[in-house]
Amino acid sequence: MVSLSDIQGLWRRRLLAWQDREPDTTTEVFWLQGPETFADLRIPMGRPPCSASCLRELDWPTLRFLARQEGFFGTLKVGASVGHWHRVFDYQPDTGRQDRGYLTFEGEVLIELGAEAPYAEHWIRQRHTDDVAALTLAEAPDRIGCLIVSGDVFMYARSRGAPLPPGADLTECLETAGSLREAQALFDCEIAFGRVQDHQWRIERSTLPFREGHSLRPNIDGETSRLRLDDLTPSGEFVRRAWQIMSSQGATAKRQLFPVPMPASSASLSQTDNDLTPTKSGVVS
Repeated sequence: MVSLSDIQGLWRRRLLAWQDREPDTTTEVFWLQGPETFADLRIPMGRPPCSASCLRELDWPTLRFLARQEGFFGTLKVGASVGHWHRVFDYQPDTGRQDRGYLTFEGEVLIELGAEAPYAEHWIRQRHTDDVAALTLAEAPDRIGCLIVSGDVFMYARSRGAPLPPGADLTECLETAGSLREAQALFDCEIAFGRVQDHQWRIERSTLPFREGHSLRPNIDGETSRLRLDDLTPSGEFVRRAWQIMSSQGATAKRQLFPVPMPASSASLSQTDNDLTPTKSGVVS
């Protein structure tokens, strides 16, 4: 029997097999499983170089590739070796189909067989630890997010401010956009994977390529109990995004998420910044 505690931590996918198409062994997939909350990021092979520094600089060829990406976050329930991934946010349009799979181990490989669709995924464990922490987040009016950390790796996600228009997939939504600006707005969300090194929460892979190399610099505001993270406006201005913490998972969540005090420069900034108010252009490391 497979339980939720058996699969906490970081996984990478080795194989996705379907009955009616070629298997996929090249998509770069990160799945970080917290005590309940999970995040999943899937970037196809062949992403073109991106010279953009913000959302408003993304061109049509780049957007067409980004529309092929996948990702989601939510909560996972496991019972009788069946996993049910409840997606509270999906990078692609909602299909209405449940995400359920039968779970078994073959050695160290986790096998997932689709319960609602005929697929098989093979997952390779990268990290297993009981010391996994997760925060679920909300930002007015309608944006939600999460931050999950396991050891020195993390995943961060934020939803769009408004749901996608109806469509079979994001490519279809993109092709029916009335302008480049409307097309860019479809991608105003993020799912990212990164590592914590020298107290820097550095993004390594993201649905937004221009965010790679940036640091989240998280800290919890002592007066408001809000989680503050570095981000960019669509036009590329630096902001400290303020999130309301909706839930905290993991017995050592705050110690795990914030094991050391933030640098003095971060502390001084957090005393003066406003929620989603640009303070300067560029990114502060």
